[in-house]
Amino acid sequence: MLLVFDIGNSNIVLGTYEGRKLMRHWRISTDRQKTGDEYGMLINELFRFQGISMSNITAIIISSVVPPLVVPLTKMCERYFRVRPLVVGPGIKTGIRLKYENPRDIGADRIVNVIGAYEQYGGPLVVIDIGTATTFDVVSKDGDFLGGAIAPGIGISSEALFQRAAKLPRIELVTPKSAICHNTITGIQAGIIFGAVGQIDGIVNRIKKEMNMDMKVVATGGLANMIAKESKTINKTDHFLTLTGLRVLYERNS
Repeated sequence: MLLVFDIGNSNIVLGTYEGRKLMRHWRISTDRQKTGDEYGMLINELFRFQGISMSNITAIIISSVVPPLVVPLTKMCERYFRVRPLVVGPGIKTGIRLKYENPRDIGADRIVNVIGAYEQYGGPLVVIDIGTATTFDVVSKDGDFLGGAIAPGIGISSEALFQRAAKLPRIELVTPKSAICHNTITGIQAGIIFGAVGQIDGIVNRIKKEMNMDMKVVATGGLANMIAKESKTINKTDHFLTLTGLRVLYERNS
């Protein structure tokens, strides 16, 4: 059984695969202060709740955009699973061409998303990850990574608003019925949600214009469904895109 880890700035998503089938998946908060032992005990409890033995895991792959967590999680894998994990980074075989000035600058999550999206949907396409940052990755018809754009995420933008504007409250991120709002809370919701939709649709349309072609647009991330319902450019949401990419990447390197 293969265990995959996607370590993001806000959440860690992990899943287990038997062959190509995703058997179980979990989402936990990213905590830079936790030790490898603490993560080991937490994952052990998740496994026990689902009736999975840690001894069933024979391979592990880790993708991380939080460098301080790579070492403790690697040690955790070696101690609790007795498996040395494959870590996504320089030297790993991606199976795709990275058309980027310095490929080492590309976040591991972006590479994994591109691989997972091309495996599932082919190309050309635009992959949008709506997370702590919102990333736009362009994939050619042959699966090459052509580059993309990076914008502040919805959470970052809203948090900055609350911190810098003393009288504005923190609010629940839900889609209001209208852009013309009659109270502060729905006004903030409209500005954040519809603003993010406008940003995403605007960047996607610019990408399509520069590529001079229509492209499938796939979104992933915690807020993908909310944004996709309002977007005119997102064709598909896939919350397991990164996990799929990690599985494919492991297969290419095993």
